[in-house]
Amino acid sequence: MNFKKNIAILSFFIGLSAFSQVERIEPPYWWSDMKNTQLELLMYGKNIGTYDVSISNNVTIEKVTKPENTNYQFITIDTKNLQPQTLTLTFSNKEKTVQTLQYEIKKRVASADTYKGFDSSDVIFLVTPDRFANGDTSNDIVSTMNEKTINRENDYARHGGDIRGMINHLDYIENLGFTAIWPMPLLTNNMYQASYHGYAMTDFYQVDPRYGTLDEYIELSQKTKQKGIKLIMDQVANHCGLEHWWMKDLPFDDWVNYQEDFENKAPLKTSNHRRTTNQDSYGSAYDRDLMNQGWFVSAMPDLNQRNPFLATYLIQNSIWWIETLQLGGIRQDTYPYPDKAFMSKWAGAIMNEYPNFSIVGEEWSLNPLLVAYWQQGQKNKDGYESNLTSSMDFPMQHLLVQALTEPESWDKGLVKIYEGLANDFAYANPSKIMIFPDNHDMDRIFTQLKEDVTDNKTALSYMLLLPRIPQLYYGTEILMQNTAKPGDHGLIRTDFPGGWQGDKVNAFTGEGLTVQQKDMQQFTSKLLNYRKQSKAIHQGKTVHFAPESGVYTLFRILEDEVVMLLINKNDQPTTIDLKKYSELNLNGKSFKNIITDESFIWNDSITIPVKGATLLTTKQ
Repeated sequence: MNFKKNIAILSFFIGLSAFSQVERIEPPYWWSDMKNTQLELLMYGKNIGTYDVSISNNVTIEKVTKPENTNYQFITIDTKNLQPQTLTLTFSNKEKTVQTLQYEIKKRVASADTYKGFDSSDVIFLVTPDRFANGDTSNDIVSTMNEKTINRENDYARHGGDIRGMINHLDYIENLGFTAIWPMPLLTNNMYQASYHGYAMTDFYQVDPRYGTLDEYIELSQKTKQKGIKLIMDQVANHCGLEHWWMKDLPFDDWVNYQEDFENKAPLKTSNHRRTTNQDSYGSAYDRDLMNQGWFVSAMPDLNQRNPFLATYLIQNSIWWIETLQLGGIRQDTYPYPDKAFMSKWAGAIMNEYPNFSIVGEEWSLNPLLVAYWQQGQKNKDGYESNLTSSMDFPMQHLLVQALTEPESWDKGLVKIYEGLANDFAYANPSKIMIFPDNHDMDRIFTQLKEDVTDNKTALSYMLLLPRIPQLYYGTEILMQNTAKPGDHGLIRTDFPGGWQGDKVNAFTGEGLTVQQKDMQQFTSKLLNYRKQSKAIHQGKTVHFAPESGVYTLFRILEDEVVMLLINKNDQPTTIDLKKYSELNLNGKSFKNIITDESFIWNDSITIPVKGATLLTTKQ
């Protein structure tokens, strides 16, 4: 046999052996009738970039990109007029077909217009899934994961809560009066430690098996929807976890920021966290780049959204989850940290596909100007349009704690929330800002308020009456606290009592709760369920009166429904002269106390109890 021919045959079979099966195609499937008809497929497998690909049924391949890393291909196809079907992808070289794969184009379950996001009629229940309820002990330990243990005594270890635990207790969430649920990330977080929180994702298309399966995530969505509860997904576009599968084999030399340092094991640049560089007209490029490109922490590689393939990947990933789970909203983590031009494009692509959708972005700033900058419709001096429907009201949260804990004076105490609410002129749409007493990253509100039950009720009363979208963290309704270790995130995200078999206290049933805890739970339920039916709170006019003699008053008004909140900071009952509210024309109207059901006819004056909140309504 000819020697050269032998070499050619040998080379061919070596080539075949060097081609392993395609390990990943992402997104794993797609849908017909999307507004954006361009679909980018990331394909990964050993030497896949050395092979050609074709697609059945005359599907148009718009573009094929083969990075220098031959283990990747990026293929863009045109899905315009493509009907639901299963496509065949064929990988071949000049000599032979080496693999065929099936790729499904699904029929959309619902039209884009039916995806209604959250708004000021909603109250959102924020959950740390690992700490809420363990509904399936069989998935507590997964041998293939890097963190294999369960230890409820360790605040930063996994405790075993899961999707089934949330499904099992949807009645509790519904009965409390919540209309939306926001679980912290449920995607795979295959880190070696502290993987319970979910924010260092290692696979953007896979549910963490310790939380359950994709089918269970879909079941959670379906069952929340049946109860009139929206499911909000916590997403992260800024970073991934260091153990993400692509960090072992990056497709481009600019897939993550400071990639050369990472690959050469050089010291990594972390973010300076100077978020104002996004708006600062005097800011240096050095500071701005370090803010946006520096790694959030050394275990979280900073994604480079300026790479067009990664940008498309992240946008498609968000849309894939919206369609797969029929989501009622997205919460986007660390919003000011990624490339802000990309974030505008990301949010714009989602809102273009789903015009009635909602996205809330985290901007942890006490300056309302910075919070306002990121909201859709804001007339920013630099012309930036975020396309983001909601941002988070950290300024008001901070002011409310001050208002309730400071002694009253001209510039301290209740005047803080009076003047804070006056800042609403800065927002393009105040009613779409998200307000909260606390969240998973800060001390529990009960701790912030020095474990004062009355102040805790007052804080909730105020926030739930504001022209905002309120969010409460699980356990607020039973006075959960972290006073022993302020600032300890593991303790802030502590186990919900009753979520584990054998718990001596069960907040779901009330067994073992203290009198104060039961009272707080009932108070929360009564107020939330009233709010659920209150058009005045959802969309009414807001009027408030400057604090006077330790009393602050807020009204929400729509047609015949008036809701009134009186906050009293005094340690004795206080009589209020009602003539000061004459502009509202309330004389002779019948009011009911929302919490106690006591009746009251508006006349000349009202005496309110010692320190606390009084909630009145004309709605009978």
